[in-house]
Amino acid sequence: MGPERRQTSQPDAAARVPGAVAQAADAAPQGGHAPTHAPSHKVPHHHRSLVRSFLAYYKPHMGLFVADTICAIVIAAIDLAFPYILRSITGGLFQEGPDAIMGALGYLAVGLVAMYAVRFGCKYFVSAWGHIMGARMESTMRQDLFDQYERFSFSYFDRNKTGDLMSRVVSDLFDISEAAHHGPEFGIICGIEVVGSFVLLATINWKLSLVLAVVAFALMGYNVRANLRMRAVFRENRLKISDVNTQLEDSLAGARVVKSFANEEVESRKFSSANEAYLDAKERMYHTMGSYQAMVSAFMGVLYTIVVLLGGYLVARGEMVAVDLATYALYITLFTTPIENLLNFTETLQKAAAGFRRLEEVLSTKPDILDAPDAKPIEVREGAVRYEDVRFSYADGGPEVLRGFDLDIRPGETIALVGPSGGGKTTACSLLPRFYDVDSGAISIDGQDVRDVTQKSLREAIGMVQQDVYLFGGTIAENILYGRPEAGFDEVVAAAKAANIHDFVMGLPDGYDTLVGERGSRLSGGQKQRIAIARVFLKDPRILILDEATSALDNESEQAVQESLDALAHGRTTIVIAHRLSTIKNADEIATVEGGRIVERGTHDELLANGGVYARYFRMQFGEDAGRGDAARGDASRAGAADEGAQLA
Repeated sequence: MGPERRQTSQPDAAARVPGAVAQAADAAPQGGHAPTHAPSHKVPHHHRSLVRSFLAYYKPHMGLFVADTICAIVIAAIDLAFPYILRSITGGLFQEGPDAIMGALGYLAVGLVAMYAVRFGCKYFVSAWGHIMGARMESTMRQDLFDQYERFSFSYFDRNKTGDLMSRVVSDLFDISEAAHHGPEFGIICGIEVVGSFVLLATINWKLSLVLAVVAFALMGYNVRANLRMRAVFRENRLKISDVNTQLEDSLAGARVVKSFANEEVESRKFSSANEAYLDAKERMYHTMGSYQAMVSAFMGVLYTIVVLLGGYLVARGEMVAVDLATYALYITLFTTPIENLLNFTETLQKAAAGFRRLEEVLSTKPDILDAPDAKPIEVREGAVRYEDVRFSYADGGPEVLRGFDLDIRPGETIALVGPSGGGKTTACSLLPRFYDVDSGAISIDGQDVRDVTQKSLREAIGMVQQDVYLFGGTIAENILYGRPEAGFDEVVAAAKAANIHDFVMGLPDGYDTLVGERGSRLSGGQKQRIAIARVFLKDPRILILDEATSALDNESEQAVQESLDALAHGRTTIVIAHRLSTIKNADEIATVEGGRIVERGTHDELLANGGVYARYFRMQFGEDAGRGDAARGDASRAGAADEGAQLA
């Protein structure tokens, strides 16, 4: 039903870029359970240079690169050959009689046509396939970057802005394709043309060529110095456009809040601030580029001036004839043009380098949570879950959210976690599928520490339904299929029926092919929740986490969704987080979480009878009489059970 992910034969990022993720994996602890949720850190760049990392992307396209290089060499050779041929025939053939010239013109025409036909073919290959090679490299880099994002845990995304992460994928690599193609091409063609033309010029007059070489080396020295200055400017430019993307993403994602508060002008000012900062950075970039281009032009002016003045001096001293000076001035463009091409390419190269550095920052970052070297797929036989003295904080040295959290959940049991906001309920549930790792203590499923099993198998065994449901852009069927992409349509329908959403879907004009809109914007909260529940039904996990799954719904929607959740939880080990206590009265057990630990545990009636924290929360929601009434019913129930037990005895 949904579009299948395109499979490629390309190696993954760790294989394509030596040491990027491989180093991170090697750094994983070989034994024990060292804390791994500390902030991601970067692999030092001295392990693998930026140039070496970039060159590694040529490896899968080596055949194309070699062919492109050969074509570039042929183009350079032909461009150099023409002035040699012209000089030879003007000094030889064209000095002979008309008959000799006319007799040779046919052969000369055939040779030149053949030569430029070859150049035509090579130029097409370089321009078309050279760019295609660069585009493929850019695409590979973009895929590597996305795949690296997918390896990171929640903590990485907690610390980094979505707009900045998107900017690295979308805009930072725009110039990579041009640099990947034109870098080697310009290096080879311009290098051959500069050396070849210099040799040609030296054969005309070596003294003039020597001065030419001095000016060229001075220009190269200036270029190196200017590049160091431009590197910082282009990096700042990338950072500022990243800020623009961040602000744009933030404003668009919160468009409904913006409209509800009539704060369009506030958002406009915030965007304008980021936009103006980007404009300022871009103006500084263009000032730098303008200075650079003007200085290059000045060097070229100096070079031409030297040729005229020094050439005139040599002619006056009889060390050079006027014809040779004219020829020298004509051929000098063969020397200066490739130099100018290389220098003008500097802008593209620096933009690409700035983008590639930001790519490398991500690729060289070690993921927070890694599979252990000997990790095996988890085997969930019964579904018993155990938290043992778990401690956790979101940042090194930060306040502990969980402080000695202990909880045993029997197979198939439904246990509800209640307590004040910030007490650690959601954090405890996020640790079970290893969205984060514990600082100390352990979490196990059927006796298997979650750090000893593969993340993929662990998360496949756990299903989650949250308060804030995320639906992907696409159809209802595609969103349900996200639970198990290889499932058939009949299984999708069965999951929808189990989630009490099938009748609603069939009432839509397009049925299961109905588009849900961005983040499910075309559906109500209850409808989105039931699609999310159907997604988990299709996944069919052994362990279930329900995090405030009905808190944002109206009473009618809540009842429909609650029925679906009860059906989903049947026969599964289930952890329910709820502030609305009416939704968890029928849980097998209720645990009150306060201050990062379990402070009481029991059934609804038992906790009311104890008069502890849960009883206080219950009275706050339903009033004093409700609490006493439920407690009295609990006492009566226990008394009746005791009498029955006495009679049986």
